[in-house]
Amino acid sequence: MHQDYNGRESNAMHTSDYLKLIGVAELPPLTSPFDPGYDPVTLESHLDQSAHLMSALKISMACWMIANESATRAKIAAAKRHGVLTVTGGGPFEIAVAQGQLPAYLNLCADLGVDRIECGAGFTELRSSAREIVRMAHAGGLEVQFELGKKHAGPLNAKGIEQLIEQGKAWMDAGAVQLVIEARESARGVGLFDDQGNFNGAFADRFAAAFGLAVVMFEAPNKPSQFAMLEHFGPNVHLCNVRLEELLRVEIYRRGLHSDAFGKAILRPPIPAAAEQWS
Repeated sequence: MHQDYNGRESNAMHTSDYLKLIGVAELPPLTSPFDPGYDPVTLESHLDQSAHLMSALKISMACWMIANESATRAKIAAAKRHGVLTVTGGGPFEIAVAQGQLPAYLNLCADLGVDRIECGAGFTELRSSAREIVRMAHAGGLEVQFELGKKHAGPLNAKGIEQLIEQGKAWMDAGAVQLVIEARESARGVGLFDDQGNFNGAFADRFAAAFGLAVVMFEAPNKPSQFAMLEHFGPNVHLCNVRLEELLRVEIYRRGLHSDAFGKAILRPPIPAAAEQWS
C-alpha cells in the first residue's frame, strides 16, 4: 500500500493502470520487427521486454542460414517461449526458387520450427503458381505471407498498384494469411516512397481498401516511414521491417506518447472523463 496524490491509501500502481488513466487504448500487437542477425542473448532480451508488442518476429535476410545453427534454433525457440510467431524473410525463398530447391527450403524451415515463410518475387521470377507454393508450405505445417513489389523497380505508379492488387488477391485466394508492401531497408525510391523518401498516402490507401488493415502490412524501416504510416492511418496500421531496437519508439508513437504524436489528432489519446478536472 502507498498514499496516492490525495493522501489516501491505495494499491500499488502499475504502468498498465497508468496508461488507462491517461486514455491510452489497449491495442493488439501490430508491429512485426525483424532480426537482422542479432545474437541469441540480445534477441531474447528484446523478447523479454517487448514480446507483447510483436505480431510476429521476422528472422530476416539470410543471416540465420550462415549463423551457427544452434544459435538460430535457440532464437526460434526463444520466440516460441514468448508466444511470438516467427517468419523468415522473402530473400531466402526467392533464392531457393531460383536455385530449384524450394522443397528443401521448406523442409529446413519446418525442421527449425519456423511458423511462417514470406514468399515474393522482388528480384526473381516465380516458377510455380501461388496455389501450388501455398499447398507445399501447408504440407510442411508452414503459413505463408506474400510480399508485393519489386526491390529494384523504383517507386510504384498507378498501373503497378493495380497489378500488385491482383497479385495479392491471387495469393490470398491461394491461402496466404497476410500481404507485405515492399519498402526495403531505405524506404526511398521503392514501393510507396519516392526517391526523396516521401510517402504516397493515396497509393497506400489503395492497398488498405483492397485488403483491409488486418491483412496488409506496410514495411516501415526507418523513423520517417514509421511516423508517416502512423500519422496517415492511425494506430491500427500493421507495420513490419522495423528494427528490434526501434520497436518501442514505434509503439509509443502509435499510442500518442511521443511528443510529435501527441500533437496529431489521429494519435493523441483522449482525456478520460474522470480526469477532466485536472486539465
